[in-house]
Amino acid sequence: MKHVHTRTRRAGAAPTVVAALAAALTWAALLTGCTAPAPSDDKPGARPAPGDVIRVFPDDGSTGVFAKRRLRVLVPTGRLESVTVVRSQDGQDWAVPGRLSPNGKVWQAYGRRLALGAKYTVDAVARDGEGRRTARHATFTTFVPAERFIGYLTPESNTTVGTGMIVSLQFNRGIEDRSAVERAIRVTSVPPVDIRPHWFGRDRLDFRPEHYWKPGTRVTVALRLRDVEGAPGVYGLQYKDMSFTVGRSQVSLVDAAAHMMRVRRDGRLIATVPITAGGPRTTTYNGKMVVMERLAVTRMDSHTVGFGGEYDIADVPHAMRLTDSGTFVHGNYWAPYAPGHINVSHGCVGLRDVKGGDSRTPAGWFYDRSLVGDVVEVVHSQDKEVAPDNGLGGWNMDWGAWTAGSAVR
Repeated sequence: MKHVHTRTRRAGAAPTVVAALAAALTWAALLTGCTAPAPSDDKPGARPAPGDVIRVFPDDGSTGVFAKRRLRVLVPTGRLESVTVVRSQDGQDWAVPGRLSPNGKVWQAYGRRLALGAKYTVDAVARDGEGRRTARHATFTTFVPAERFIGYLTPESNTTVGTGMIVSLQFNRGIEDRSAVERAIRVTSVPPVDIRPHWFGRDRLDFRPEHYWKPGTRVTVALRLRDVEGAPGVYGLQYKDMSFTVGRSQVSLVDAAAHMMRVRRDGRLIATVPITAGGPRTTTYNGKMVVMERLAVTRMDSHTVGFGGEYDIADVPHAMRLTDSGTFVHGNYWAPYAPGHINVSHGCVGLRDVKGGDSRTPAGWFYDRSLVGDVVEVVHSQDKEVAPDNGLGGWNMDWGAWTAGSAVR
């Protein structure tokens, strides 16, 4: 049988950093357009004090500043002695690094863009040719987008997963500038392996290597989506890192015609388990599927997957989701005669179990030895191959087709 079950993921927050920056860094050349008319020396006191000429761009008190503006501090005479800039955003403070020109007259923030929805605080100290020191304090705020997008990430951080895990981001709205979003996400591993992205439509981006991960691999996902414009007027919100570890290899081959499942651990056959697959009118998908979640017990209602009132079982034991459309491997206590003999399910793979579940049954044994990310492959079913975007079915796509799904050329 098939069943739909959803869950919500929570986006993390970036760490807090507060630091002062000494403006004593070397710069290759003085920025252009940073000079001012020389003061008049016709009478004593005509030379302006540094406090009169320390200039901050964007202007002090500005609001709604766009991300493309450059943050600069300059003096036409004397030298900048120090510049400290702090960005306050989402209740956190961040030091903003920058560089000082060789003649000490211009300080400019690193990076090409300001953060959106942030307050910037600038504190600068300058010294003129006579040694007089003056400070300047300025603040401005940047544009606050009316709309944001986030990506719900699979798998969860700090988990151990099977070798078939695919990194998947489901966005809460359609992405129009897919190349910009793709460039803002980096997936790396130790030991290193070539990992490529593939878009499914405009709201889902998956990453995987050419072959299953090697056991023991450590995978890191760096999201740099904050302030990336994914669609006109819609900006990313997330700036975080997450990681997971690949555990042992377990691949299970379900032969729907033979009513058997062979379970291999690190390449070695460890069990042959009787199963019941989809019946003649409700066959099971062929192809490679990945365990997406594990539920000790769940309710399965035929109405949730487009059927009529064929079933509504409130306590299905040892259930592991394989597709978004509702394919599971699960315990079956209501048809104990079927596993190993006949296919009677509504598309799921059923293993013998008892009401309430028991770890000593075949279903309990398999559940206790499975991880999210394990591969379950179905063969010899009278059905089509599972779609690559139905669950984590991307392993059914060859490497050439997978890599062609990147938006970055």
